[in-house]
Amino acid sequence: MAAASSRISRPIFRPENRSLITESGRRLARLLFTTASTDIPLLQKLLKAPLSKIGATLDSEFTSNSAEFPSAALLSSLNSSAPQKANLVIEWKLDKLTEHESKNRDCYTQLISLCKNIRNLCIAFRVFSSMEARGIKPTSTIFNELIHTSLSSGNLLTALSLFETMASSSEGSYKPDSDTYNAFISAYANLGNRNATESWLTAKKESGFSVDAQTYGFLVQCCVKSKKYDDARKYFDEMILSGLMPNESIIENMIVMYCQQRNPIRVKDILKLVVDYRLKIDRNTVKKVVDLYGELGLVDELEELVLTLTESGQTSEVLSLVHCSVIRLYAEVDRLNDVEYSVGRMLKSGISFGYEEDVEKVICSYFRAEAYDRLDLFLECIRDSYKLTRSIYELLGAGYRRAGLSEKLNAVVNEMKVAGFS
Repeated sequence: MAAASSRISRPIFRPENRSLITESGRRLARLLFTTASTDIPLLQKLLKAPLSKIGATLDSEFTSNSAEFPSAALLSSLNSSAPQKANLVIEWKLDKLTEHESKNRDCYTQLISLCKNIRNLCIAFRVFSSMEARGIKPTSTIFNELIHTSLSSGNLLTALSLFETMASSSEGSYKPDSDTYNAFISAYANLGNRNATESWLTAKKESGFSVDAQTYGFLVQCCVKSKKYDDARKYFDEMILSGLMPNESIIENMIVMYCQQRNPIRVKDILKLVVDYRLKIDRNTVKKVVDLYGELGLVDELEELVLTLTESGQTSEVLSLVHCSVIRLYAEVDRLNDVEYSVGRMLKSGISFGYEEDVEKVICSYFRAEAYDRLDLFLECIRDSYKLTRSIYELLGAGYRRAGLSEKLNAVVNEMKVAGFS
């Protein structure tokens, strides 16, 4: 039976099934799913339009003084597939501001900020020059956006030069502020350069600015990235004692750190803060917790994780991951009663299976236990929330064939035909 079940758990024809989706199709899907729904029609038009028609396409869609356009999400999505077109969008907006001789500082600030999303420092300086030509004086915010754009495009020397301009200026309107220092603290933290990060922290303090939660977040990130775990814990504890509320990035970095240290007790402590502060954590972070608990066989902790993340109002994607992880763990050891309870709990919460591999694990568990009637009930329970794939139909067919259940095998074959799998 063991040998049969190992064969059953390997569905056939999966490569052919996946190859139906082309790489260009996957790329377009990623663009659409990461772009605001209101921007999707325009994004599609811009992707289809030739470079020479980008301006005309934008003219037909927007008025010249539309404050909401272009959005950061649209530009980021466009830049990932067609960077030249993203540049043309920024240039189109700058041309409109120039034509109308706009003196709205906020419009220029927004446009420089958008250059950060496409990592184009040259256009950012063009916007800055156009703004100054109209007699608009720069502010700390505008210089900060130029610094962010410089750093995002890998121009550290330019960013430092801009900082020196701010620091040596007699104009009070664009002296370095807290955000200026945070830009450099963040940049060096991303590189894992702890010495430079702490040097900029010291400079910030000496300039009279307090250490806020965002700054602590950069420090924790840097220490985790450079594997200086004791220092990460020191900064985290210091922040909590200061009465500052941790942000989601800090919580995620602390969870990642304790998962790397394989310390489930401290992971659990940090997860309590997720509930206390009603924070959202991303799927990748939760997966690290799930993987840790799974590797250590901590079923009770996984069950508690379901309750913790439900109570803190996490996204359905995150909740689906945890529910399915519990179900998968029970299925691997053929605890069918626990499998069925967990499936029922998940479905009652409005969560459904997200991946066919999880459904396959459950089906294989039923086959190993020769619990065919219970398998029928399981399939009936998930029918309204999960559409069976070709792979799953083939798994069912292989299992019924090996069990000699010709009636059930025929039913599966007929269902495949109805579902369009010939």
